[in-house]
Amino acid sequence: PAPQPRRHRHKARATSSPGREAAAPPSFSWGVLLLEPSLFWWSAEKNEKLLQFWETYILIMETLEGNQIHVIKPVLPKLNSLYEHAISGEKGCWLFHPSWHMCIYKRMFESENKTLTKEGILHFLELYETKHLPNPLGFSEVRILPLLARTNRCSNSTPGQLMGACPPLGTRLQKFLATYVMLLPEEEKGSFLLKFIQKMTSRHWCAVPILFLSMALACIPACKVLGAEGLHALRDVLKCTMITHQILLRGAAQCYLLQATMHLTDVEKVSLPEVSSFLLSLRPEESLRRDTMLWMELCSWLQVNDRCFRKSVTSDFEHQETSSLCQYVCSLVGDYLKTPASERENCFMPDWFEAKLVATMILLAADVEQMRNKHSGKSNIEWIELEAFLNPLLDVLMKLGSNAYIPTLKTDKSLQLLLKLLQTRSLKCSNTQDDRVLFFIWKSLMITVESILAFVLRRLTANELSTVGDLDRCDLYLALIPEIVNLCLQVSWKKVPSIKNFILSLTNASIHNLQEKNCEEEPKLKEQIKKVASMASLTAVCEIMDRKPEMHLESLPSVDALKRFISFSQFNEVLKKPSYIEENRYVYAIECTSDEEATSQGWGKIVARYVHDQWICLRFILNSFPTLAQEYEETSEMALSTVERSRKILQSALEALTILPSDQVLPVFDCMKVLVPKLLDSSESLCIEAFDLAWKIVSSLSNTQLIFWSNLKAFVQFLFDSEVLAVAASAKGQAYAKIKEIIFKLIDMSTTKTGVFNVVLSHCCQSWIFSTVDERSALSNTFLNAGNYCELITEACVFGTVFRRDQRLIQDVHAFIENLGEKCAANVVTESANRDDHYVRVCAIKFLCLLDGSNILHKTFMEDIFIKLLDKDELVSRSRTRYYANSLQHRIKNRVWQTLLVLLPKLNQNFLCGSLDKVFQAGFGNNQASVKYFIEWIVILSLHKYPQFINKFWDCFCYDEEKLKTSICTFLSVLSHFDIILQNTSEKKPALKKALIVVLQWCFNHNFSVRLYALVALKKIWGMCRMLHVEEFEALTPVIESSLQQVENMHGTGNARRNWQRIQDHFFFATFHPLEDYNLETIFYTLPRLSELAEDEWISLSKFDRFTDIPFSPAFQWYHSRTELRDLKPSDWSQQDMGSNSAETDSQTEWTDVQKKIIPWKNSTPSLDLETVLQDRAAKLGKSNSRLIVVASLIDKPTNLGGLCRTSEIFGASALVVGSLHYIQDKQFQHLSVSAEQWLPLVEVKPSQLVDYLQQKKTEGYTIIGVEQTAKSFDLTEYCFPEKSLLLLGNEHEGIPANLIHHLDVCVEIPQQGIIRSLNVHVSGALLIWEYTRQQVIKCDTNSG
Repeated sequence: PAPQPRRHRHKARATSSPGREAAAPPSFSWGVLLLEPSLFWWSAEKNEKLLQFWETYILIMETLEGNQIHVIKPVLPKLNSLYEHAISGEKGCWLFHPSWHMCIYKRMFESENKTLTKEGILHFLELYETKHLPNPLGFSEVRILPLLARTNRCSNSTPGQLMGACPPLGTRLQKFLATYVMLLPEEEKGSFLLKFIQKMTSRHWCAVPILFLSMALACIPACKVLGAEGLHALRDVLKCTMITHQILLRGAAQCYLLQATMHLTDVEKVSLPEVSSFLLSLRPEESLRRDTMLWMELCSWLQVNDRCFRKSVTSDFEHQETSSLCQYVCSLVGDYLKTPASERENCFMPDWFEAKLVATMILLAADVEQMRNKHSGKSNIEWIELEAFLNPLLDVLMKLGSNAYIPTLKTDKSLQLLLKLLQTRSLKCSNTQDDRVLFFIWKSLMITVESILAFVLRRLTANELSTVGDLDRCDLYLALIPEIVNLCLQVSWKKVPSIKNFILSLTNASIHNLQEKNCEEEPKLKEQIKKVASMASLTAVCEIMDRKPEMHLESLPSVDALKRFISFSQFNEVLKKPSYIEENRYVYAIECTSDEEATSQGWGKIVARYVHDQWICLRFILNSFPTLAQEYEETSEMALSTVERSRKILQSALEALTILPSDQVLPVFDCMKVLVPKLLDSSESLCIEAFDLAWKIVSSLSNTQLIFWSNLKAFVQFLFDSEVLAVAASAKGQAYAKIKEIIFKLIDMSTTKTGVFNVVLSHCCQSWIFSTVDERSALSNTFLNAGNYCELITEACVFGTVFRRDQRLIQDVHAFIENLGEKCAANVVTESANRDDHYVRVCAIKFLCLLDGSNILHKTFMEDIFIKLLDKDELVSRSRTRYYANSLQHRIKNRVWQTLLVLLPKLNQNFLCGSLDKVFQAGFGNNQASVKYFIEWIVILSLHKYPQFINKFWDCFCYDEEKLKTSICTFLSVLSHFDIILQNTSEKKPALKKALIVVLQWCFNHNFSVRLYALVALKKIWGMCRMLHVEEFEALTPVIESSLQQVENMHGTGNARRNWQRIQDHFFFATFHPLEDYNLETIFYTLPRLSELAEDEWISLSKFDRFTDIPFSPAFQWYHSRTELRDLKPSDWSQQDMGSNSAETDSQTEWTDVQKKIIPWKNSTPSLDLETVLQDRAAKLGKSNSRLIVVASLIDKPTNLGGLCRTSEIFGASALVVGSLHYIQDKQFQHLSVSAEQWLPLVEVKPSQLVDYLQQKKTEGYTIIGVEQTAKSFDLTEYCFPEKSLLLLGNEHEGIPANLIHHLDVCVEIPQQGIIRSLNVHVSGALLIWEYTRQQVIKCDTNSG
């Protein structure tokens, strides 16, 4: 192998026989090895084995120079034999330095071909699983760690991998890392793992590789080797996981990293503050949350290692009665609530980091205490430790209402911690009282409710909020209110009167503040902040009344005032910016805003917030009091009609959409949902403007992950509101057309942004099937919308794109993580977004399953969908008569027939009578296997249910053979299940007679496959005849039985007998039962799998179960495949002589002979550097020892010129002459030349200049040779080429013109024996070029001899 260029090289010590030189080794210096330091050695005794090793080694390295995977793959199994020669079985050590092997892997890892890189990684990872390698330091981290970088581009799924299974790279990485680390000496494990983890932090990762690496770390057997530095490195890795948009995969990676931390950390080297800081890097909404298995595992780890953590200055006490965790949390809470005197009391709130940290550690310590008490057998837990944690907080909270001099920083911190504790929810217990830890915390906090409410009321209403920074405090206070309401409802209703009084006072004070008129021209900052806080307070009140109806707050006197105030206030009121000179604190506040508290930065954001809050209040009024305060009509302005007032509000809503930031338009969408149905008749153009503007906002956010989905959901709830859809459909005007236009825009968006269609369809299906229309609605039946907008369901039934490999991989890994269930905490805590494309079809199918055929609306809708799907299938068939397996056309047709099969049992006889002809017509198409099976299945079920249609079926056999040639097997397959078809027929004999007549004629067809299908059908039908003892058929008995017997006893070694056995064993004839196997699993999973449809088309039953937006129909109790069918493996009888494991054999067999492409510079002088050789070759553009010029100026087809260019370069011609150099830019030329034009001199000589060019070459001593059949031409086999030869090739059609022939020295023709008169010009030229080259090689050999 060519050595890697470096300044210093190892000296190779040789013990070889005389005359043999030591090879230059690859220069990799790694650690200490278990063998002598020499990189190369030779021994005469081991001559044969050494030769075998180096020959195999060189073959592999030379093959890797190429980039063609089909050439390289058969060579890769030879890597295994290298290890057999490289390791001594007796001594258990390396006979060859491992760096020789790493040369091979390095080349594979750095290949431009991703498939080769992946093969290299998988083979390398498999080493420690399959080979018993000595000391792993030979493959030290210097080479293992760069392997990590390659996993980012080679994590793609493997063909044949089942959906929901872990990709091979993931499983092999786990096994490799676990085995490798266990083979390392104890003293080396820590340093290796630290470097490994630090290497993971050095780059940004895609979601899948970081997940695989995290899983691999978590699977290393427990060993305490990482200290504080390792913990910090793992925390840095956590940051890498935060950049991916796949929330589930991100959460899963965090879970595995936490498990790795618990398995690998030496607790004696880390302190609890370091552990808690690491834990806070995990997101509770994605991974670490109470009541998950991961949380319990962490609690158990903390309990087992209690008192073992490295002592910290802040948590080390002299007394040891309590555990170190308890001590740490007590000191943590105490230190948190200690607040030094602050120079600026009223600046900004403290960071939330500390509050999150303290709350998490309190809950962890409490759960550890509960676990310890359970293990000790205590039934009544006294919560001594938890009470100690909470007491400092309770002391501060109790003083809030009465002590006005508590430092602001202290009140902020205590309320932040309180909010974090109150926001904690139990995942397992629906009732908080069942969660003993949480219930104790909440019960302890109940005594502070009055104090907190008094403090919050004073702060919000007594002009104490005066700066921009105070708006963040306002948010904190308002966030506490609903949590306190929830606390009282969960623990004790005794505090509800206090809450009502608080809301009454807050509402009245806020309205009063907002109604105050400002007399000054330039408003002060304090006045404007008061207004913002008051509007935010009203917003909080409205949301509490909306979400907590059980409190009956609407009876409060203040609600009436609130309703009047909102109804008659000016919408989109903008607060004027305060004076710059007057308010120094405003300037300071804007400048000192930092990091997380920058939410109020800039007056524009404050104004947007104020307008946003107005619309939240208006939303509450519109939803709760739809008459818009008509009873308060006192002025002409107020006396406007409801429609006119609604129109004015909608105009204000459109204005709000233009001024509000995109993340604050949700309440405006909600208000528009109420307003638009009232205005569609009278102000249609205004409503269409609302649709357009709303869609413009949503579509502009499609690349903004954080706010897109919430806005999309609000937009869908607005546009697809039942009333909006119904009113638009009843008018059938422009609004109806606009909604349909937006439907198709949404579907189009969903092809590039997975999950969009899911949101639309789920909302529509739920609103159509589960009507929640209230009394004020004019809608009598929401299901009418399904018929008016049936395009949604039709498109949903066939929805799904053909994914790129990277998208398919993410879906596969998603499925794998979901299949782990509760074992992976991310599945429990992340909100299921149902954004998988499969869920669109799952939703549509479950919706269709819920429909009732006896309901006239449902019946009409299903019939409409059935016809539309048949039309779609016909459209796809017409657009492309031939389509590839697993192409988009194939998938759409497959989805169509799956849906039709689901609908079939719900259709009545009259409808099916008219539509069955279309089904039969579809059977005449050239269908892929899976589509063919579904059509056959539908025909069988239709004829089984309605035997009177069987004459329609017989008509299908009456067409001419031209129409039946691609479809007859479909109809014969139906007859193979004739027993099912005749189950409901009393008179079976006439049908059997007709079937025999039809089948027998096809048993003599000239097509072998047709005869096989006919024989299968004949065997079934004849068996039925024998059982019924039909006398009419007695005369046919000898003929049919001898024919069937002859088929069964078919002799010979050909395919006939094998194929007869295969077609009988095929699942559709041998195992499949059209009635017993009619279920969701067979339709959407089993049959697609058995018909070898792409795996991303298989929809497992688990997806139907997971999609809970639409429940299962009670009628669908029968949705599991029979075991006999589910356990079958895919096999198609028509794939003759293909071994089922051929692909696996290829990857494992070590072939005796393999393709080996030449290495162009192999024969160059070894002393020359490869770069010099290539530069020299590029400069000369040709071989100096060749004197052959090929003239192709008369040729005008780029394909012929490209082929000639490639041939001329390969055989070393000195130049190729073409009519125009523009040909080399042609794609067809480049496709044939494969870059040969870059290595061969090309000369441009136009056809009109050829005479002069030929004369010039004659003067230079060239013999001008024409490749043409003439009266005096020489036979190629008899002609001896001069060294300086010029080959002139003729035009493709006319050959060499007569005016050029007399300028030739000689013509050479190629002897032929066929009827065709001439060869292709490229082929002719190639034969002469090769013959010239062959003769010159022989001359050289003779001369050298």
